[in-house]
Amino acid sequence: MEQQQMTKKMEVKGISKTFYNKNSYFTAIENVSFDVKDGEFLVILGPGRCGKTVLLNIIAGLEEKTEGAVIYNGKEISGVNPEVGMVFQKLALMPFKTVLQNVELGMKFRGVPKAERHEVARRYIDLVGLKGFENSYPTQLSGGMKQRVGIARAYANDPKVLIMDEPFGQLDAQTRYSMQNEILRIWEQEKRTVVFVTNNIEEACYLGDRIILLSDCPAKVKEIYNIEIPRPRNMVSKEFMDLRAKISDNTDLAI
Repeated sequence: MEQQQMTKKMEVKGISKTFYNKNSYFTAIENVSFDVKDGEFLVILGPGRCGKTVLLNIIAGLEEKTEGAVIYNGKEISGVNPEVGMVFQKLALMPFKTVLQNVELGMKFRGVPKAERHEVARRYIDLVGLKGFENSYPTQLSGGMKQRVGIARAYANDPKVLIMDEPFGQLDAQTRYSMQNEILRIWEQEKRTVVFVTNNIEEACYLGDRIILLSDCPAKVKEIYNIEIPRPRNMVSKEFMDLRAKISDNTDLAI
């Protein structure tokens, strides 16, 4: 995807977040700025516990910032942005609801008529490869299948920007690789803007149009990498390995 043809969807401008208690304070994020281009797959890469989730929650309007602004389509956003959806590492699927019922839950809360939400939910269940499992319960699904349900649920709410917070971190290596390919397939088909957070360098290089590399806590932007490697990417190609090594040399992350 050619970066120069893409317009800004969102701007993160000078975001800082400090937590205070009675006797001390702790700064998790310090003066973080970057933009998110319309339709791109942007990866935010950083060490564990460096403030990535806090940053995502601020972008989505789920948490207050100490300083800075989040600009969406040219306007500063305060509070929850209904056009931003999230997929969490811990999915919190309703165990007593079927796949279909979990996927349509957000639409039900919004008052979407039953027939319409069934139709939309089934479309995204099919998109994520779970057709035939509509009436299954979470306890009957593998870890990868549960993640597919979470992705379908997020897409069913029609977000313009989809934020994914280390969604594959708890999966085994083979399932994780499979899900990486699946999320790229869905992204290419749906044409939504994705902001994907990970602490895995290989995953970042495999998925991203760009990578925002964060420092250890407090999180600051260390570097922004534009990735020109065409998809599908080969993880053992020279250009991929060179990029991986370049980022590894500039981060506190373990290889």
